[in-house]
Amino acid sequence: MSWRDTTCGALRATDAGRRVTLAGWADTRRDLGGLVFVDLRDHSGKVQLVINPEHAPGAAATAHEIRNEFVLQAEGEVVLRDPATVNPNIATGEIEVKVDALRIVSRSTPLPFQLDEENVDETLRIRYRWLDLRTERMQRNLRLSHTVIAAMRRRMDELGFVDVWTPSMTKGTPEGARDFLVPVRLQPGRFFALAQSPQLYKQLTQIGGIDRYYQIATCWRDEDLRADRQFEFRQLDVEMSFVEREDVLDVLEQAVVAAFQALGRVPPPRPFPRLTWHEADLRYGSDKPDLRFGLEIRDATEVTRGSRFGVFANAAAVRFLVAPRAFSRAELARLEEIAKEWGAKGLAYLVRDESGEVRSPIAKFLSEQELAAFASDAGTTVLFAADEPATVSRVLGGLRTHLGRELELADTSRDEFLWIVDFPLFELDEETNRWTFVHHPFTGVRPGQEHLVESDPDACISQAYDLVWNGIELGSGSIRIHDQELQRAVFRSMGMGEEEARAKFGFLLEALEMGAPPHGGFAMGIERFVMLMAGEPDIRQILAFPKVASGSDPLTGAPTPYPAAALRELGIQSIVPSDQA
Repeated sequence: MSWRDTTCGALRATDAGRRVTLAGWADTRRDLGGLVFVDLRDHSGKVQLVINPEHAPGAAATAHEIRNEFVLQAEGEVVLRDPATVNPNIATGEIEVKVDALRIVSRSTPLPFQLDEENVDETLRIRYRWLDLRTERMQRNLRLSHTVIAAMRRRMDELGFVDVWTPSMTKGTPEGARDFLVPVRLQPGRFFALAQSPQLYKQLTQIGGIDRYYQIATCWRDEDLRADRQFEFRQLDVEMSFVEREDVLDVLEQAVVAAFQALGRVPPPRPFPRLTWHEADLRYGSDKPDLRFGLEIRDATEVTRGSRFGVFANAAAVRFLVAPRAFSRAELARLEEIAKEWGAKGLAYLVRDESGEVRSPIAKFLSEQELAAFASDAGTTVLFAADEPATVSRVLGGLRTHLGRELELADTSRDEFLWIVDFPLFELDEETNRWTFVHHPFTGVRPGQEHLVESDPDACISQAYDLVWNGIELGSGSIRIHDQELQRAVFRSMGMGEEEARAKFGFLLEALEMGAPPHGGFAMGIERFVMLMAGEPDIRQILAFPKVASGSDPLTGAPTPYPAAALRELGIQSIVPSDQA
């Protein structure tokens, strides 16, 4: 028995006169008293079935039983629609199928929501994800994801990369997030960690002579869920031997362009622009700036050194941006609250109204030279931050992003890709007052600065790079450390002695001692990339089975408690906080 010989969305006017067998879901049913019309839907689209009781009385009797989402099989002839009834909104709108035989394959209970219903609660959608997957939106997104990944795989194959699978269960290593732990029954009290990334494994492939490695790797991180973050995610993971930074960037740009081309979209021009981390921090207050709008931050530290406004005069850094709007007092109060969330103590401003008059409580303290430096057009507001440089960047960067969204400044017709390069190698951990890594502890240092790793960590520039698309970080990479002594020096700068380094990374250090080639790589988040490709607001809309913000899976009910006997076998005791008991 053949369930179908074509798909619903494949039929066209040129198929008129053809006999077909179709199978799919009942999308809608319209009973006109005599004739019954059913829109039959499958993954390819919809086609209208016409059931005439005079032509096919058995099919007509069956048609009266049909409800939405019943699975049907229909046989009949493709006929042209009357010109007055052509539907230009669907690809099959010029034809319909005159049904001879109709069969209900399976029935559906009443639905928790209709597939064409708008504003359905997201948790409800995920609880009944098998229904949600039938919607045009989810069908489009999952197929778009497939097209993107397939295009990337083709390009990597063309470039001579070898797809190497690496383990998910590994040894926990510091990579910036909490690990998910896997207990081992055969060794009670011991745990694997689910890999946050294949970082060390892919470096070992290069030491092992693979030369060009890649995989679509699944990674796990125990982090709070956000619009662009899930516990488990995939990344295009790449590593190459005997390369410089530009070689790696070139490969990733080719993968991005291949994805655009596969979807029939105009790819971004290459090479993608580059900004140093320092320049991005000064101009945009962010290491992932959205370049679809201006609103650049300007420095006023020097011009305010002798200011009569003490907040400016005594601050380590004074910077400002000019918003293209004369804000009201209420709007300024709200912006001040946002600035405080980013660490500001307050928010100084100069409002220049439509007549050009300046409105500000600090204007009387500013000299003519200062006011001239802060001059702006009528109908604008100058917003200031004065504090330590890092705080100033964080505050104005946050305000810039907020205003870009609030005032709809971004040109949404543009796609702006950007490489951020020359990150610091280290940053100071405020809690421990020890140096820690900015990306990860295997990131290479700028050639010629190796001697600074221990003598002046704050001055070290790394060989790390991030890829940003429209203000969203897609991923990061670096040229790695291939010299065992330099790797040990980095560990020492982080306060890690030889014994601790051997305990945590002994296998890597041993591998580096046995002839490691210069190598570098990158990891790009697949879900974030596809999310932007699909124009979706969050990655849950391009995943088949996501978790919700609480970290739960409404579909299966996971996570769930585990029987005490099973936990004892694993050597685990579960302690539930009193407020969650």
